[in-house]
Amino acid sequence: MTSATGPAPATPAAPVQPRLIATDLDGTLLRDDKSVSDRTIAALAAAERAGIEVFFVTGRPARWMDVVSEHVHGHGLAICGNGAAVVDLHGGPGEHRFVEVRPLERTTAIIVVDILRAAAPDTSFAVERTGGIHHELAYPPMHLDPAAGIAPVEKLLAENADVADQPVLKILAHHPELSPDAFLALARSAVGERASITRSSPTALLEISGPGVSKASTLELCCAERGIAPAEVVAFGDMPNDIEMLTWAGTSYAMGNAHPDVVAAASGRTVANNEDGVAVVIEQILHGL
Repeated sequence: MTSATGPAPATPAAPVQPRLIATDLDGTLLRDDKSVSDRTIAALAAAERAGIEVFFVTGRPARWMDVVSEHVHGHGLAICGNGAAVVDLHGGPGEHRFVEVRPLERTTAIIVVDILRAAAPDTSFAVERTGGIHHELAYPPMHLDPAAGIAPVEKLLAENADVADQPVLKILAHHPELSPDAFLALARSAVGERASITRSSPTALLEISGPGVSKASTLELCCAERGIAPAEVVAFGDMPNDIEMLTWAGTSYAMGNAHPDVVAAASGRTVANNEDGVAVVIEQILHGL
C-alpha cells in the first residue's frame, strides 16, 4: 500500500530482537537540508535506552560528522568514508579521533587512476586523506570544504608528497559527461577487483576504496567485536554505496527516495528521508519490544 507521500513502511521482520541499527546519513537519516529532525533525535535516543546500539555508517569524511556528533550515545563510533575509517565522535566538532583506518594503498590508487583515465578520458580526481581532501584543478571543488592542496593526481599520490604520511581513505573520480550509473558500470568493469568502487552522489562522481573495503565489511568487523550477528542488525540506506550493507544486514530498509538498485537490495522499504523514514521504523521496532 502506498500513500500520497510515498510507500508505507513495512513491518520489521527481524527473526531476533535487533541489537544494532546501522544507518546512512545523507538521503537517509538526514533531511535534505542536512538537519536531524526532533522525531529522529528522539527515536535514536530511545533505541539506545532500549539497549540497541546505533552506528552512523556514511560516505562522509570524519570532518563532516559535526551534523550528528551531538546525537551519539554509548560507544560514540561512526563508520566514515564508505568503511575506510572508524571514528570516535566523542571529542566533538574538530576533535574526532580515528580508531581504525582501512586505507587504499598508494600504488593501487595510481594503477586505478591510470585505468580510469584510459577508460574514461576527461576524468578528474581527488584524493581523500585522513587530514583532508586534495584534488586536481579540473575537479569540481566543494565550496564548503576547501582543498588542502591542488595538483595533478600523480603528484598528490607521489611517494614524496608533503602529506604522504596521511593514509589515503579513498579516491574520488568525476566525469563531466557520463551518466552516474554508466560511469560506475564502466569503472567497475575496467578496474575489476583491484579496488572497491561505488557512488552516492547524483552526479557522475565515483568513490574508490581499497579492495574489499565497504560499509558492509567494516560494519561486519565492528559487529564481530561486539558479538553481534547479521540477523541482529537493522540497516537503512538510499544509494548504491549502501547496497552491500543492506544485503549483509538481517533486516534492511530502502528509503522512499532510494535508488532503484537499493530498493531491490533491501528487505523492506520505509518512507522518504524528509518524512523521517528511519524514525518511523525505529518506533515500530521499539513498540514491538
